[in-house]
Amino acid sequence: MEKKVVIQGKDLSIGYRTGKKEKIVHKHLNFQLHSGELTCLLGANGAGKSTLLRTLSASQPSLSGELRMLDKPVSEYTEKERSRTIGVVLTDKTFTGGLSVYELVALGRQPHTGFFGRLQKEDKRIIEEAMKQVGIAHKARNYTAELSDGERQKVMIAKALVQECPLILLDEPTAFLDVVSRIEIMHLLHRLAIEQDKAILLSTHDIEQALVLSDKLWLLTKGEGLQCGVTEDLILSHRMDSLFPHKDIRFDYDHGVYYPTVEGYQKVCVSCEDKTLLHWTMNALNRHGYQCVSTPNAEIPCLKVLSSKELEWTEKGITSHHTSFESLLSLIISRD
Repeated sequence: MEKKVVIQGKDLSIGYRTGKKEKIVHKHLNFQLHSGELTCLLGANGAGKSTLLRTLSASQPSLSGELRMLDKPVSEYTEKERSRTIGVVLTDKTFTGGLSVYELVALGRQPHTGFFGRLQKEDKRIIEEAMKQVGIAHKARNYTAELSDGERQKVMIAKALVQECPLILLDEPTAFLDVVSRIEIMHLLHRLAIEQDKAILLSTHDIEQALVLSDKLWLLTKGEGLQCGVTEDLILSHRMDSLFPHKDIRFDYDHGVYYPTVEGYQKVCVSCEDKTLLHWTMNALNRHGYQCVSTPNAEIPCLKVLSSKELEWTEKGITSHHTSFESLLSLIISRD
C-alpha cells in the first residue's frame, strides 16, 4: 500500500521576521513526511530543530517556499482545521497537576467539542482507547502531579491521539526520562505510527534509540541543511559524520554511537576472535590512550584476549596473565 504524503516542503526557508528584517535559519529545505512512519529529527543544539518544528506546526510562518499539508497550503488552514490536523507534544514539563489523567487527555477533544463542549459517548470511547494504547488507563483517576515523568509524557501523547490528527510533532519527548522510559516512549511512538497510520516526527538527542526505531531520519546541520532518508541509507552513506562536525567526535558505524576521537600516544596489538569482547577491550584501551592495531610488531606491546577472564599482555618478551580488566588496566596505568 502506498503511503500518503501528510506534509511536504519545497524550497522552504525558515527563520524569523521582525518588521521588514528577516533572520534566515535555513533555506532550500525539501522534505516529505509519510503516514505510517516514525521520523526522527537529529541535530546539534542551535541547529534549528525547534524552529523547523514550529514552522511545521504553523505556530511560526515560513519565510518563503512552499509548505503543504494533505496537499493544501498550511497558510490556508484555519486554527480549528490545524488543531484537527496537527497534534503537538512539547518538551516543557506540564503544569497541570490539578487535573486528573482523564481530564487532561480529554482536553485533546476540544477541536471536536469546543472549549465548553460536552463529551459525548463517542468522545469518551476515544479518550479511553487512547489511554489504553499508551498504557496509562490504570492511572485515569490519578492527578497528573502524582505521575512520574515517563507517565506524564504518555498522558501528553494520549492527549495528542484523541485529537485524531494525521500528523503528530514532538519536541524532545524523552528529554526528562530515564533509560527505561525513553525506550518505552520510542517503542510506543513507532507502534502508534504503524497501527494508526500516522506521520510522527520527533526531535531527539537520543541517537541510539532513534537509529534503532525510526523509519526515516532528518539530519539538520548548519552546513548541510536538511538531509532526509531511510535510516540505514543515511548511516551507510556516512551522512552521520556531518551531524556533529567536531574533530574530537566520530561516529562508530559498527555500533551506532558517537565516540570521542582517540589520540593514542602508544600502540598495542590486540588479538581477539570474539567481536563483542574485542569491542570492549578496545574501549578500555582507547580510554587509556592506546591505539589498537591488528598487525603484530615486536616494538609494541601485544594483548591476547581469550575471554574476559583470560588476558595475556606481552611486552619486550615478558608475558603477564590477567583474570580481569581491572588487573590489566592496573598494569597499564602503573607503566605510564
